This record gives sequence, C-alpha cells and structure tokens, in this order.
Amino acid sequence: MVKVALFGQKTSTSLEDIITPFLNYLAAHKINYCIEEKFLRTISVLTDVNLTKVETFNSHEDLDKSVKFFFSFGGDGTILSAATIVRESQIPIVGVNTGRLGFLATINKSVLLEQLDNFFEGNYNIIPRSLLKIERNDGVEIENNFAINEITVTRRETTSMITIDTSLNNEFLNSFWSDGLIISTPTGSTGYNLSCGGPIVHPSNQNFIITPVAPHNLNVRPLIVSEDSIIDLKIRSRANEYFLSLDSRNLALTTDVELRITKADFKINIVEANEASYFTTLRDKMLWGSDKRN
Repeated sequence: MVKVALFGQKTSTSLEDIITPFLNYLAAHKINYCIEEKFLRTISVLTDVNLTKVETFNSHEDLDKSVKFFFSFGGDGTILSAATIVRESQIPIVGVNTGRLGFLATINKSVLLEQLDNFFEGNYNIIPRSLLKIERNDGVEIENNFAINEITVTRRETTSMITIDTSLNNEFLNSFWSDGLIISTPTGSTGYNLSCGGPIVHPSNQNFIITPVAPHNLNVRPLIVSEDSIIDLKIRSRANEYFLSLDSRNLALTTDVELRITKADFKINIVEANEASYFTTLRDKMLWGSDKRN
C-alpha cells in the first residue's frame, strides 16, 4: 500500500483550508501516512480528522524509508528543514507552498488537490538538487553537515571585517577581506548569493558559486567553479570567532577551526509538476516583465 509522510514547521492558519481536504483525499484513496510529531500537534487543531492513532516520526532515524512522497507544507525554508530528515533516502519531496515566495516549494496549496492524481499516477518530474558538504579540520563532526542552498561564514562579535583565506583544489585563490563568504549551490543561487550580487545559475548546472559578502575590495567578484572542486577556508578575525551557517542552521566556531567544502555524496529529489518550469518560476518570483512598459 502507498504511504506518504507529512511535515511542516510553524503553526499557521494558512493550512486550515487545505489540510482537511488533503487528509480526506488520502483516506479516500487508501493512502497511508505518517506525520512529523510537532507538525501533528500543529494540524490537530486545524482539522476535525481523527489523528490520535497516526504514526509519527521525529528525525531521519525513525522516518519510514518506504514512503513514496515527503509532503512539506510551508515555504523553501521548510524544505531546507525537510532535507535534514530525508537526507540520503532519496524520498522525493513535494513542496506545498503556503506562503508567498517559493523557488523549491513550487506546488501552490491552491492547486495541490488537483495535482495529487498526477503525482500518484506517476505524472510528475523529479529534479535532483546537488548539495554542499562541510568538514572541520579537527575531525569534530558537524550535525547535518550539508546544505541545499549555501554554506556561509560571517563575522561574529565584531564590527570589523574578517579575512577568509580561500584555496581551490589545494591552490591558493584569494584572501577575502569582507563581512563573510558564501559558497552556494545552483539551487541557492537565487537566495543569499543573489542578494550579494552573485549570478543566477540554473539547477541543472554542475557548479558552485563563491560570493563575498560586502568585500572591501570592490574588484573582487563572485566566482563560478566546478561542483567537483575542493574549497578550503581559514578564517582570521579580531574576535577569534566566526559564524558558520548551513542553510538556516547556525554554529559559532573559533578561528583555529578550518573548513573544507565539497560536493555531498547524495542529492535531494524535488517533485515538480509536469507543466512547471524553472524559468516560469523565475519570472513569477522575480517579477520579470511586470513593468507596465512591457
């Protein structure tokens, strides 16, 4: 029997109009489901469907790896959190957008129900997304040491810029004197990278982007490199500390901790409707062509 998983993050009344019809659809089509424990508490007050005996999960370890789809209700940030549960299981994530902006969560909640038949009949596309992996030079493991969007190092406890000595494939690249440095995937190119002047890179490209955050030297520009590159970072700061961010997960480190960034050995699969298009999403989300002169 087909089984799916349900996940979401914050309590939101924006789910009230969709969660009951969605659960009723699953019941009518005899599709089993499990729900992330915190999300179960969120939706229990938004529906009259009896969820007292529903199977739950909390992490990657107790997620049933046989589920067909992992439904993520929220926005792109929710999918970033969902990836820490799905990890290398290859379970496709269906991003149901209940907010405003979504480059990953492209299935708007208003069209979810009409898309469900297509999904369960196999009429959809799988878009694999490359991930970054990070390791410390001292051998200490970083929990969920991967990122879909970007890995960023930024200054901490100081208003002064930090210096990031960067090597590419064991060859010195540059010492970035800036507020920080972004290593972005093509998926994350429309995120923090874009805000800092980096290029938009189509997800099918096998590249990563190195983008300085507010560099002191204005002739230092973003650089696109192969996703097979090995990127080593050594951070110098007056505060002797810096922030490491993996998507939305933050960690404070001391400057004696050096970092190595490479391509992760697995990808995250995102479900896309057949009629969906990356460029259509770009036009919609970036408001391209919205100028009345066009």
